Amino acid sequence: MMIYPTMELQNRRCVTLDKGRLEEPLIWHVDPLETAHSFAAAGAEWMHLTDFDGVAGGGGNNDLLEAIIRAAGIPVQLGGGFRSRDSVERWIDKGAGRIVIGTLAAQEPDLVKEMAKYHPDQIVLAVDVWRGQVMVEGWRQPSAFTPEDFIQAFDGVPLAGIIVTDIASEMGDVEAQMGMIAGLARLSRTPVIASGVVRTVDDISRLKYIPNIAGALVGRALFNKTVDLAEALETARPGVEPVAEFR
Repeated sequence: MMIYPTMELQNRRCVTLDKGRLEEPLIWHVDPLETAHSFAAAGAEWMHLTDFDGVAGGGGNNDLLEAIIRAAGIPVQLGGGFRSRDSVERWIDKGAGRIVIGTLAAQEPDLVKEMAKYHPDQIVLAVDVWRGQVMVEGWRQPSAFTPEDFIQAFDGVPLAGIIVTDIASEMGDVEAQMGMIAGLARLSRTPVIASGVVRTVDDISRLKYIPNIAGALVGRALFNKTVDLAEALETARPGVEPVAEFR
């Protein structure tokens, strides 16, 4: 299972949000470039980067995003406000390893399917769930899709993955979140990346054995220091199967 150390940016600062509330960020006083370097130094193979200014329609983080993509030392999976083909392809050209798309996929699914075919293994579908409905526009508006229908609409499309986030569950309600994500993973032929469910390495151990969970985003827990990245990466690796001693 792949661990994606996760950084979320707003006004050039590392932040995390509670249930997507852009107006109430929790600010982490760290340097974004140094943090990206630390992810690579710990052994991460990918990192995930979300631009909340992009979600809100702004471009104030663009030069910082480019600097992280260039200097991180590992591929970057980038999300945040991709509303057109031009914006997706511009950031692929700038070196983003993958682009995460939610709102555009709900509004223009055929366009996103076409992009996924043109950029195989570079488009990731974001399925952000609030009380049984897929949310768009930065988690602020319900779409016409249930998460099951949304995933089914992209069945057979060469996506790099599907990120599933349960927005509605309380931060401590890991059981409900894991249950929802496990249920959607069973429906998908595309590997699922769990978001918002890792508080401790024990959560990684549990995710590891859920069928079709191919990865997990880990952000707040790293900044809170309830998860050590090196330990998380080690926990996510496939276990060594016991071998009978030859006699």
